[in-house]
Amino acid sequence: MHDLTAFDAASILIVLAAALGYLNHRVLRLPSTVGLTVMGTLASLLVVAYDRLVPSSTLADQLGRFLADVDFSTTLMEGMLSFLLFAGAMHVNWADMRKGTWPILVFSTVGVVLSTAIVGFAFQFLTLALGVEIPLIWCLVFGALISPTDPVSVMAVMKRAAMPDTLQATVAGESLFNDGIGVVVFTILIAIATGTETFSWSFAVSHFLREALGGAALGLAVGWIGFIAMKSIDEYIIEVMITLAVVMGGYSLAMGLHVSGPVAMAVAGLIIGNAGIAHAMSDVTRDHVIKFWALIDEILNAVLFLLIGLEVIALEFKPGYLAAGAGAILIVLAARMTSVGVPLLAMKRVIDMGPMAFPTLVWGGLRGGISVALALALPASGIRTELLVATYIVVIFAVVVQGGSIGWLIARMKDRYAPELELEQ
Repeated sequence: MHDLTAFDAASILIVLAAALGYLNHRVLRLPSTVGLTVMGTLASLLVVAYDRLVPSSTLADQLGRFLADVDFSTTLMEGMLSFLLFAGAMHVNWADMRKGTWPILVFSTVGVVLSTAIVGFAFQFLTLALGVEIPLIWCLVFGALISPTDPVSVMAVMKRAAMPDTLQATVAGESLFNDGIGVVVFTILIAIATGTETFSWSFAVSHFLREALGGAALGLAVGWIGFIAMKSIDEYIIEVMITLAVVMGGYSLAMGLHVSGPVAMAVAGLIIGNAGIAHAMSDVTRDHVIKFWALIDEILNAVLFLLIGLEVIALEFKPGYLAAGAGAILIVLAARMTSVGVPLLAMKRVIDMGPMAFPTLVWGGLRGGISVALALALPASGIRTELLVATYIVVIFAVVVQGGSIGWLIARMKDRYAPELELEQ
């Protein structure tokens, strides 16, 4: 058999995503992201079980080599993420998002930092109690990689669960920006943990500002250039190509300039999805651009959540690791409650998000592919294995349990708070 090429890997993933997606649609009827994650996980577990029952089998090794060739971390962070964030941002209404500007800003900055600290200190206490001690700096690294909510997971939830426009835009807007901020905090902490940098407030603040503000400025620039170019012509094929150029060129430029690519793509997507669609496109172009990016979004979503499910094959499950992962679920939820609840309470006089805000933001704060990708990017060590298992358990819980029940929760809250919601409208 020939060596696996990039085309082979992409083909295998697309075929698996299509086949399992079809099976989920016809049989399980779970939300797409949940169904693909569940089936990918079950397929991996069946492969592991088969290898245990048939010692001569090498299926697990072959699947492990395939996943290593795919390189989940690089594939997501340097490829898929730019498309997913841009496509997600295109569907966020700027007018609704402006009403939630302060919550989005606070949740995606202060909330991420607060959650990182809470998770870090609590996770070290947990690992000490379980006898699998992890140094505090690495616990804070875990806090940084698990704190940002995944925009891909959250956008999938937004499509299924109808909720008030301002709240929906706030949840979506926070998820678009807090992953970029989370990646920045992660890079600062990982540099300190590995000894490549010594901690200082000047280093942390300057790095944070360069990445976050630089990414926003770059996104504004490339998004505006794309908008001007699209406004000057009326040819849908060229205009679709311009949106691709904004994403691919903009993300590559962000990596070269060492600014936050995720933040840049979120800003660029907002510009094209709002100003671009409203003022730079004809009806024909608008229809083609929206459908093109909806298709890209669905395909990459399917592949991403299938990969999350398959990654279980690469994990080493020990009782202590499993216990730490189970405890991490509670820690992450508690940190989310605090990092959302405290700002909501503090901002209540400025903007009242309504009775649905707190439970929606807490239970809808899903962790997904970004957390797994960051965990896989950790340097090889025993600590990496422990953190990877804990990350994976938290992500699976978020995607399957939280993602599978958020629609039901929102429906129940809408029934309960119907009179108040009518008064708000």
